[in-house]
Amino acid sequence: MRTLLVGLDAACLPVLRPLFDDGDLPTLRSLFEAGATAPLESQIPPWTASAWPSLYTGKNPGKHGVFDFLSFDGYEWDIVNSTDVKARTMWEYADEAGMTSVVVNAPVTAPPREFDGALVPGYLAAESPRCHPEGLLDEIEEAVGPYRVYAERETDERRSDEAKFRDYVELTHLRGGAFRYLADRFDPEFGFVQFQKTDAVFHDFPGDEAKVRDIYRAVDEELTDILEVCDPDVVVVASDHGMGEYDGYEFRVNQFLKEQGRVVTARGGQDVPSWFQIKDDELTDESGSGDTGERGRDGGDSGTRLLSTVAAAAARAGLTYQRGKAILDRVGLAEFVGRHVPVSVVFAASESVDFAASEAYLRSPSELGIRLNVVGREPEGAVPENEYDAVRDALMDELRAAETPDGEPVFERVAPREEVFEGPYAEEAVDIVTVPTEFEHSLSALVGEQFSDPEPWNHKLDGVVSVSGAGVDADADLSGAHLFDVAPTVLATLGIAPDVEMDGSVLGCVSGPDPETYPEFDVGGRARTDDDEVASRLADLGYLE
Repeated sequence: MRTLLVGLDAACLPVLRPLFDDGDLPTLRSLFEAGATAPLESQIPPWTASAWPSLYTGKNPGKHGVFDFLSFDGYEWDIVNSTDVKARTMWEYADEAGMTSVVVNAPVTAPPREFDGALVPGYLAAESPRCHPEGLLDEIEEAVGPYRVYAERETDERRSDEAKFRDYVELTHLRGGAFRYLADRFDPEFGFVQFQKTDAVFHDFPGDEAKVRDIYRAVDEELTDILEVCDPDVVVVASDHGMGEYDGYEFRVNQFLKEQGRVVTARGGQDVPSWFQIKDDELTDESGSGDTGERGRDGGDSGTRLLSTVAAAAARAGLTYQRGKAILDRVGLAEFVGRHVPVSVVFAASESVDFAASEAYLRSPSELGIRLNVVGREPEGAVPENEYDAVRDALMDELRAAETPDGEPVFERVAPREEVFEGPYAEEAVDIVTVPTEFEHSLSALVGEQFSDPEPWNHKLDGVVSVSGAGVDADADLSGAHLFDVAPTVLATLGIAPDVEMDGSVLGCVSGPDPETYPEFDVGGRARTDDDEVASRLADLGYLE
């Protein structure tokens, strides 16, 4: 193997340094000490579904087309998949150069595209994903045991956190085992293995340092074995973004827009993608009847009225799945809701954004921005095309003036999308990009009280990169390293010319061919994800509210 890329979701120096100092990660620490290492600035938005495609294509979302976990068609949405990534990946550049690659667990890679080598899709794939080549999953399971993309769902509310965490550790070891098997089977020049639970552990177990330590130990153990088996010439370790504590507020953007007269809400609707829709779909699937009304009557009129009373109060505070389940649990109703009552009935008292009637709205918090409802572009536009610039400018001024209860700006940057995204797909982005101040605040698409407490740990802008091995200048200054630089740097270590269309540059620790112009990439058509299980996984992590 000439080059190994190790992807650590959400890794950053503030998380890694204490683990290095305590001797918990001897292999990772040795790589960082032997190579050139620096913080790696992520993109906007610094979220998994968009950032990983940027890392492995070297291009901003305006050039590859993935801006969020969700893809929108008018007011309808679907989970993004590989057909939304409309740019060459590192392993496709390698394929064109006559090289073989093995890729395990990279997000947004299902369904896999054809290339010389093997690919096991990661996050946002189906639970038992179709791999490349066809039938590979059966071969992996015969060699290393049952393979899963996700941890076991908490269908039993009594299932302990420790049992869930054991799944996290097991999944981490599965990634390493599958990668080593495939590396031996395909003998690739390029290998890419990604570990996702280094991110999820912070979302699901915030503040639990012991669990963070144990996940990273599992990664280090797998990396030790991978290096022994593969013996790569160069090792690149990179993350998609960082992770840290949030000390600010959750800002409910659509409530702010409603107070500005920009958003219209309706009761009982769920036009913003939400867990409530998904929960009802799951109940439909479980009952087989497709009749949520019948299931709503299982609890009786008095039970539904009581639940609605609780829900109405919670909705005014901006109830989300994670907080909502805790609220209902405290009053002894969580299991009842989960088993008998359609959530759309329970939360009929809550308000949601009416996309078609609104002038502008936040569609998805991890898009980090506002979409205008433009006549001729959206199905039922409210903003005339000739008023677009004036409305957008006025709205940007309103957002720049938004303040926390402490009198501090909510946003450190409010910008038109063309200042952030560039490329043939830039118009699919939000119209206004909103970057929370120092990423101390989180955004919510819900309506209700304008401010609440944020998730205690969430994404930060600075991840990390480390490059070590043959021909690497370990003393090189990597200051200013950016997410977009990873792909051209990896290609340079393989002796492959980066693409002139890439937004990044080869990091100064390695040298390689000058960039070249590549033929236009055939993006093909889009396939729907249409997978309720994947949507539920996003809801579990809070990416769908």
